[in-house]
Amino acid sequence: MTSNVKTVAVLTAGPGREAELRTLLEGLVEPSRAEPGNLRYDLWADQAEPGVFVLDELYVDAAAREAHRATPHFQHYLATIAQLAERKAFNLEPRIVA
Repeated sequence: MTSNVKTVAVLTAGPGREAELRTLLEGLVEPSRAEPGNLRYDLWADQAEPGVFVLDELYVDAAAREAHRATPHFQHYLATIAQLAERKAFNLEPRIVA
């Protein structure tokens, strides 16, 4: 049985890089949502800390997540993100999910 997989990434912009980071992340949303196997691709901003963003991603299975990681838009993100932000990503599998 396959199960959904989720990735949550917390990104904190480097000094003076918030606008660039926001632009990069916003550019991921539409092409990622259009991918087969993508169930959710949402961008959140922390209300208390400007420059802190959260990507909330949900895929039908691990293969769909891996397909996402092979896309040109994700590869561009990978090549660029270290210059703009600190990044912590969590790759999750369901335990008790409503």
